[in-house]
Amino acid sequence: MKKIAVIGAGTMGNGIAHVFAQFGYDVNLIDISQASLDRGLATITKNLDRQVSKEKISEADKTSTLTRIKTLTDLSSGVKDRDLVVEAATENIDLKLKIFKQMDEHAPAHCILSTNTSSISITKIAAATSRPEQVIGMHFMNPVPVMKLVEIIRGYATSDEVTQTIMAASRSLGKSPVEVNDYPGFVANRILMPMINEAIITLHEGVAGVEEIDTVMKLGMAHPMGPLQLADFIGLDVCLSIMHVLYDGFGNGKYAPCPLLVNMVTAGKLGVKSGEGFYSWTHGTKELVVADNFSK
Repeated sequence: MKKIAVIGAGTMGNGIAHVFAQFGYDVNLIDISQASLDRGLATITKNLDRQVSKEKISEADKTSTLTRIKTLTDLSSGVKDRDLVVEAATENIDLKLKIFKQMDEHAPAHCILSTNTSSISITKIAAATSRPEQVIGMHFMNPVPVMKLVEIIRGYATSDEVTQTIMAASRSLGKSPVEVNDYPGFVANRILMPMINEAIITLHEGVAGVEEIDTVMKLGMAHPMGPLQLADFIGLDVCLSIMHVLYDGFGNGKYAPCPLLVNMVTAGKLGVKSGEGFYSWTHGTKELVVADNFSK
């Protein structure tokens, strides 16, 4: 299995393409927008330059990695000869189902179809295809070139052979795959997102401020990043989407998203991607947003 397609050139997609290409795979990076592909390739180049400067790879490694990535705007031609497709589009169920139907139609019969979804049911996605036994979740962590974990999520029909193949492929990337079953949020986000939501509730109720909450979790719980800063990094819209999946999947009030989170997403305050969330992000640095904003 050496021919890979990655659908979506955003933060996760370009990171996934980066690691596959770095470890010798032939990668087709696919997006509907050439501008998005150009930005994705620029990000990959910048991240490779960082690895070169830290002497983790050589300049020759960087060059060979980039030569293994081809960008395309046409999905049908991008997947037609692939062994594995990794979908890394926006966390939207309707969009993912549409993409998987197209992948299923145009990818060869032996091709494994995987998704980088962080919470959406693999079983539901697989049902949109004619090969549910060949559909699986590959939930990479951000930033993909750095983080070791890959959650491998089996759908109801996913075969043992496909699971073993994807576990082995993940290890070939220097990752540490963990097999989990298909329940809302899987493991990572079933645990992480309620914690982030509770941190937002704590802020909303005036228990403490942004920096205070993050400091407690960093210094008291040894988290490398506070939950509110992490929410900004993930994207508040993504956090809200995952909380909706958990709430709908379990029907339990403890998964209801905080009204402050809903309001911030509605107002377009999405974190790093929009330039402002719980912190103001300018030129790669963060500043605290005026606390009064969080009483709304």
